[in-house]
Amino acid sequence: MRKSFILLVFCAAFATACGTKSTVEGPLDALFSEMFPADGPGAQVVITKGGEIVYDKGFGIADMETGAPISDSTMFNICSVSKQFSAVALFILAEEGKISLDDPVSKYFPEFQADFFNRITLANLISHTSGLPDSRPRTEAQWQKYRAVHPSIFDNVYDYKRYCAEEESCRYLITLDSLAFEPGTAYEYQNPTFQLIYMIVERVTGEHFDDWMHSHIFVPAGMTKTVYFEPDRQISNMAHGYSKNEEGVWAEDDYGETNFFGTKADGGIYTSALEFVNWDKALYGDVLFSKEMRELAHSSKIQTDIPYTGYGYGWFIEQYPDRPLKIYHTGDNGGFFTIECRIPEKDIFYLIFANQHDWDRLQTAEKVDAILKQHGWL
Repeated sequence: MRKSFILLVFCAAFATACGTKSTVEGPLDALFSEMFPADGPGAQVVITKGGEIVYDKGFGIADMETGAPISDSTMFNICSVSKQFSAVALFILAEEGKISLDDPVSKYFPEFQADFFNRITLANLISHTSGLPDSRPRTEAQWQKYRAVHPSIFDNVYDYKRYCAEEESCRYLITLDSLAFEPGTAYEYQNPTFQLIYMIVERVTGEHFDDWMHSHIFVPAGMTKTVYFEPDRQISNMAHGYSKNEEGVWAEDDYGETNFFGTKADGGIYTSALEFVNWDKALYGDVLFSKEMRELAHSSKIQTDIPYTGYGYGWFIEQYPDRPLKIYHTGDNGGFFTIECRIPEKDIFYLIFANQHDWDRLQTAEKVDAILKQHGWL
């Protein structure tokens, strides 16, 4: 009788779990199939609960030329979501005693001439509180003027949209003579501050940035296929980014079509949804660095221009009064558009990697949260 009762309870629990999953699956399918029609570029959506994948669907096409469909093994450019990996590089080096987050930028860049680099810390770089402006050239005319003023070791790069080197795009900082604000006093989202991490890693470790990141972060996190973009690097199962042209037709929009697409430390990672799930597990399993460092990174350091949202070290921190804490990051690069969210209190994680930007990331995340809440997950 006892065995029968236990079996009955188990079956009821299993049926409830399956029913909950199926009831969530329907609304999610409806949401994303409408957002990402099957005949255009789309998105991969994955949700985990308790570390297990409970939703895993691809919508649309990864490569409009070949017609390859999007799947959880499609390699997306994850854009600014790459920033957290660069921040983690500093965390690892800090816990190894090779750097401190309180170190001034001038310690690693003695070539930077302005005195204010003595007041900007590495922590300021990864919390968007440095005050450094983004003065990179963004037009052909600006690029030609920039090259004339700053003779480049990359003189064979004539197309400014194929301009990818961190060293070159941060060269303007050598002679920068003013800040947007005093370090630590305000927030302004920036890319060059994260690009500096590329050079810090190389100067501290003596290794090439790609190699160090692969051996110290990607491989330990179970991301063995994850790579940084390079113009001549072949990436299997790679999606292309797309934007609609003036005729309303999807046109490729990635390397060669968009500014600074190839810079690495601020937005150059290509990975799949499945490998990024491994990344989330590594983060919350404290595989790469300590729980204390993770909690420091995931606490707000400055208020952003997004309601109820601050920025930590490489992540946005959302805390509405009536909702559980959400740790997330968005990214966009050409036609690629991404968001990944973690709700620690509920042990829920989800990502939306898209190769088109005709959708609202934060609004979509709100809709996902509403579906999960409606079915008792939040």
